[in-house]
Amino acid sequence: MGRELKQSYFKKIMSIRGMGQVLTVTVGLAVLFIVFGFLNPTFASSKNIGNLLRQIAPIVLIGIGQSFVLITGNIDLSIGSVVGMSCMISATLMTKGVNPWVAVVITILCCLSVGFINGELVAKCKLPPFIATLGTMTISRGIAQIVNNNYNTDSIGEGAKTFRDIFYYGKTLGLYNTIWIAIILWAVFNFLLSRTRTGRHIYAVGSNIEASKLSGVSIVGTTVKAYLVSSFCAAVVGLIICATSGMGTMDAGNMYEMYAVAASVIGGVSTLGGQGILLGTIIGAAIWGVLQNGLQFAGAPVAIRNIVIGIIVVVSVLLDVVVRSGKPKRKNESSGKVGFKLKA
Repeated sequence: MGRELKQSYFKKIMSIRGMGQVLTVTVGLAVLFIVFGFLNPTFASSKNIGNLLRQIAPIVLIGIGQSFVLITGNIDLSIGSVVGMSCMISATLMTKGVNPWVAVVITILCCLSVGFINGELVAKCKLPPFIATLGTMTISRGIAQIVNNNYNTDSIGEGAKTFRDIFYYGKTLGLYNTIWIAIILWAVFNFLLSRTRTGRHIYAVGSNIEASKLSGVSIVGTTVKAYLVSSFCAAVVGLIICATSGMGTMDAGNMYEMYAVAASVIGGVSTLGGQGILLGTIIGAAIWGVLQNGLQFAGAPVAIRNIVIGIIVVVSVLLDVVVRSGKPKRKNESSGKVGFKLKA
């Protein structure tokens, strides 16, 4: 009886979309950790693990945002520039004497406006997501450059000490606050994606947009929500970078769109839409962090690290395309009928 229950529970877990790849990459993560720990014992030290987790946390956050968008079948190339915009706007406001928490609210609202525009351009105006977010990527980077007259900001000062402690330097229950921020936001957005109607609609839009329309799903509203999550996560990462350096830098967030895609795709989120879970995004971000950190301890130059990450992303996407294109279509899909039902 107990064995049957265990088998039933295992089948239930494996039936979750994307769980198979999550388990596979988890094994890969464990192998990487063992290999790098063997090559350099310092890699597995408690001090390095703490710093590694703090480095992974922002990647988890932008990976969450990109995952929401990818699951709808779209992509957000502006996410890195929104990170830079967040860093520069918040730092500029604080150096001008604005209360740090007022600056945080203003910054998040500005970043959310980019997400709203992205969603409207893609879903309502029917622009290809690559073009729409490429445009907002350039605009956001321009805003990051212009807010302080094309200069990095001065130090945000001692008045922002609490802000810096909460977003980066402080600890709670033995963990850096940056890690707690990632854990809390992951829990919130994982609940949103897996337990709510909005989450079901996001999967539905990515699986079959025409069937979603017939089922009464608001394509525009759902797409906008996904892009709002992406821009919110980017805003938080920008605040973390600002707290880390104590100033605003115009190039903050460079390459972060790549890191976001890497965390999502390696973790099993499909670039074709409709598949993936946020647990995989954590594993994907962890693999990225372990590779970067482990190769650094192994003495590999930055160029080699970037090449390795790039190859892994390409291979992950290629495998996803091969697996998805090789699956036989369900009878109701081939006949043009709606293949799923949505709960109200």
